[in-house]
Amino acid sequence: MSYTHASSGSVVFGYRFVVLYFVHWIQISGSGMARRTVEFGRTYVVRPKGRHQATVVWLHGLGDNGSSWSQLLDNLPLPNIKWICPTAPTRPVTVLGGFPCTAWFDEGELSEDGPKDVEGLDTSASHIANLLSTEPSDVKLGIGGFSMGAACALYSATCFVQGRYGNGSPYPVNFKAIVGLSGWLPGGQNLRNMIEGSHDAIRRAASLPILLCHGVGDEVVPYKFGERSSQILSSVGFRYVTFKTYQGLGHYTVPREMEEVCQWLNARLGA
Repeated sequence: MSYTHASSGSVVFGYRFVVLYFVHWIQISGSGMARRTVEFGRTYVVRPKGRHQATVVWLHGLGDNGSSWSQLLDNLPLPNIKWICPTAPTRPVTVLGGFPCTAWFDEGELSEDGPKDVEGLDTSASHIANLLSTEPSDVKLGIGGFSMGAACALYSATCFVQGRYGNGSPYPVNFKAIVGLSGWLPGGQNLRNMIEGSHDAIRRAASLPILLCHGVGDEVVPYKFGERSSQILSSVGFRYVTFKTYQGLGHYTVPREMEEVCQWLNARLGA
């Protein structure tokens, strides 16, 4: 397999997928209940070539879409995984000076402070949960992503562990594996307070396997954010965090990294 894949790039492979289109409704709680519509782009579904044992939602990076990743994932040696590759809404992004592009949430300058766009994160996390709501009960569920997609995947993982979204609504998905490439953990500094005091949250955190991969040469999401995310997750009770470091790797993925992702997913999902 020979490819290099970045958040704004694409790869060309032959692949089989189903295209879905969503307009997602979500209730936002806070000072009052408001109803708003968020328009997500196309969702690309790659069917398993073998027996359907697991379903993994994979989230693209800032400015990308689900198509390019679906092409790459369809060529991985994981025949028993069904891949769901949604496309984020198009929205103004602060870090880009308000320029609109596909993004799972709004993001300014990266920091370890709490997420500034909890509403956007909750909206995307709810959309992901809806995509998984019709999966068979005997199929293991996972979520992964690249860059901002990895951040959204890790946020979804924290929602699962806490049993609720950031707005307090119940979270319905039971994850068995989490993968984050070249990403970061939104609101990591506040995670300990959210988990402590809840026996269920502590139990779920202790049993959830997470794989984080990051290139030392990443110029977009600096390596220190990936490393720090791993440290925070481990310190608050996530016992099965694996952090892989890649010397010379920038903000993209390479075959060696994806081979390790395949090995890790195969061991956790039996795929």
